[in-house]
Amino acid sequence: MTNRFRTLAAVLLAGALLAGCSTFSERGRDQYRRAQGDAADPSESAATETAKPEPPYDVRPLLKPAKKYLGLAADGAPAGMKNVDAFAKSAGKKPNLIEFYSAWGDRYETAAVQNAWDYKALPFIAWEPFDKTLKQIASGADDAYIRGYARSVKELNLPVAISFAHEMNAFWYPWGTKKATAAQFVAAYRHVHDLFDQEGATQVIWVWSPNVINPVPNVRLKPYWPGEEYVDWVGVIGYYARTGPSTFSTLYGPTTTQIRAFTKKPVIIAETAAEAGQRKPADITDLFQGTAAHDDVIGFVWFNFDKEADWRITSGPATTRTFREQAAASRFGFDVTKP
Repeated sequence: MTNRFRTLAAVLLAGALLAGCSTFSERGRDQYRRAQGDAADPSESAATETAKPEPPYDVRPLLKPAKKYLGLAADGAPAGMKNVDAFAKSAGKKPNLIEFYSAWGDRYETAAVQNAWDYKALPFIAWEPFDKTLKQIASGADDAYIRGYARSVKELNLPVAISFAHEMNAFWYPWGTKKATAAQFVAAYRHVHDLFDQEGATQVIWVWSPNVINPVPNVRLKPYWPGEEYVDWVGVIGYYARTGPSTFSTLYGPTTTQIRAFTKKPVIIAETAAEAGQRKPADITDLFQGTAAHDDVIGFVWFNFDKEADWRITSGPATTRTFREQAAASRFGFDVTKP
């Protein structure tokens, strides 16, 4: 992310970098400084001084907010908001983060991003490279596409979280362990990030999203880590199923233990839900309370779909009631436009 720099406060630069709140190069930071009207270049004209461009959106307050994100992924959202409104009615609270999925080659969906932001929710894109291999992406095969996407992000100038090639440590996606290596993932992730940097698209919150390690215990996470300067959030993905881990500590604990050996970046549970059944209300309570109990976990995204299983919060009256009760806690939800 980019930082706000003042020419008379160089010491703040060092402090910001040590705090780990910047994942953009000097070029990106300098662009932000110039846009703020603090350029030290004497060649700049008086006309430029009086007609300052709109500065890039400063995402830093969104990185580790005082309250938790109450996120949602729902069918058709945020291109359409019908299912978001229905979720909010059932939950008794509006989500303040909306995740959606974008296939590699799709354009940047500015209308969907704008819809989420107008709803006072942070847009969160899971960018899925189905049509190109990680090796091809890292080699520059799609640089024109990536640069165009980045320029669209910059032009819209709204904050957006982007998770590239999620669940890369698992085997069920073409960019996963059966068809790509950890080194290829890191190279592709860094390449995409670097092109955004070069285009000055500093509005992005970069999310690194492994699946929980429980189904793939022999795959170590550290080789997939792109580096501190490339990641803002760790987006852990894990669901409460009828079988397997059934508590916050057993579902997410082994994964976060590995992650904390190499980074202290904030964790957001980037996809979760509980499978329908008698245990679902207890699972929901466990998710909310586990998230609230960990200061480094900044929220979660509820996958509100009936897909392979009924993950929706309306799968039963006790489920809806429990979710509504837990979501009522003041700790969850805040106005992302005024964090």
